[in-house]
Parts: sequence; structure tokens; C-alpha cells
Amino acid sequence: MFYLLAILNLITFIIFGADKRKSIKHQRRISENTLLGFSFLGGTIGAILGMLIFRHKISKISFLLKFGLIVVIQVVLIYFFQKYF
Repeated sequence: MFYLLAILNLITFIIFGADKRKSIKHQRRISENTLLGFSFLGGTIGAILGMLIFRHKISKISFLLKFGLIVVIQVVLIYFFQKYF
């Protein structure tokens, strides 16, 4: 499980970097749904690192709110599974 999450976070980090590069070069971008989807599936740490290191999506409030909701959902799910399983 650890290796799966590590790979997913690495992929998420790379996707955030690729989207930032596409943004700078004015190319077709990776959709926010893709970025948020990878975050939701477990790439939250990679997404946070990607946002901080590449300075990407950190000033877009609507994205940050959606991302924050994903983090809250993940925390609740982790708490639920640890408590009841």
C-alpha cells in the first residue's frame, strides 16, 4: 500500500509540474478535474508539494476550496477506517 501511495503522489507531483510548464508556454492545460482527481485518489502530498514547489494553483481560490474539501474528506475517511476497522 505504501508503494502504491508513493507512486501515486509522484505521478500527481509530476502532473502539477507539467501543468505549470504548459501554463508558462501557453499550451493546452491539464484539466482541474484531473488534478483534483489524482489528489482525491491519494496524491494529496504530491499535490501539495507540486503547488508549493512549482507555485501552481496557489492563488486560485476556487481550486484551493475544492482541494481543501478533498483533504477534509480524506481525513474523515482515514479517521473512520482507523476507528472502526
